[in-house]
Amino acid sequence: MRKLRYVPILIMIVLGASLGGIAFNAFLIPHKLLSGGVSGVALILNYIFGLNPGVLIFIFNIPIFLAGYKFMDKEFILLSLVGMTVFSVSIDLFSFLKNVVYIEDTLLSCLYGGVLNGIGMGLVFRNRASQGGVDIVAVIVKKYFSMNLGKTSLLINIIVIGIASLFFGLEPAMYTLVSMYVASTVLDKVQQGFGSSKSVMIITDKEQQVADAILKTLDRGVTYLEGEGAYTGNKKRVIYCIVALKQLAKLKQIVNEIDSSAFMAVSDTAEVLGYGFGNRGI
Repeated sequence: MRKLRYVPILIMIVLGASLGGIAFNAFLIPHKLLSGGVSGVALILNYIFGLNPGVLIFIFNIPIFLAGYKFMDKEFILLSLVGMTVFSVSIDLFSFLKNVVYIEDTLLSCLYGGVLNGIGMGLVFRNRASQGGVDIVAVIVKKYFSMNLGKTSLLINIIVIGIASLFFGLEPAMYTLVSMYVASTVLDKVQQGFGSSKSVMIITDKEQQVADAILKTLDRGVTYLEGEGAYTGNKKRVIYCIVALKQLAKLKQIVNEIDSSAFMAVSDTAEVLGYGFGNRGI
């Protein structure tokens, strides 16, 4: 039964990696757009010598996986191997799309390619895997330096694109950077989740009633923080909770009905992990 838990994970990894292959063939390759990391090198060799990009991606990733084995756990490496293999195969499997789907506008093509590629990479990352290449480097950096995945990949890939622009000119490189920025932004959204959350601090004289209402009506956890008024010196319990964006209006209504003079501070929360929110993935 324990092994069955990997079935939905593998399905999402295969789906995400396949979307990457579709994005490359339908939007990037027809316009001779570039890419970063291992796939970028593979596309450069494909454009110049006509070599098979899918095979090149697989070959180039072998030493990266061997190096990554020292830093990451076995489960991540094995799942990433699946993601990388599917991505490599899908580059060739969906090659027919180069002739079926063609958008003349290069900017539209790079935007749609970036969105689709970002969704694919995000699905793979959300399921504790990667597509190899700089993805593994990005995960290592996130693990040890807490930098988000999309921006780390973008910084590394800018260097690769800069070198590639020497061969293909500045215009394809600039379009590629647009596509990569869109992909990195979408990646972070998918990886963190599209459901934005809000952290709320509430100061009220009726903290018990407010807390009980939040627990009962919104089914969200509440934490009491010890506070003290700087002017009055009075000690008071401050309510702290995190709610989904769609619950914020209801929370305001609850607080207003119980204590219309209550003080509320609402702030954005980039990522929430734990019971009732997300899983603690990579």
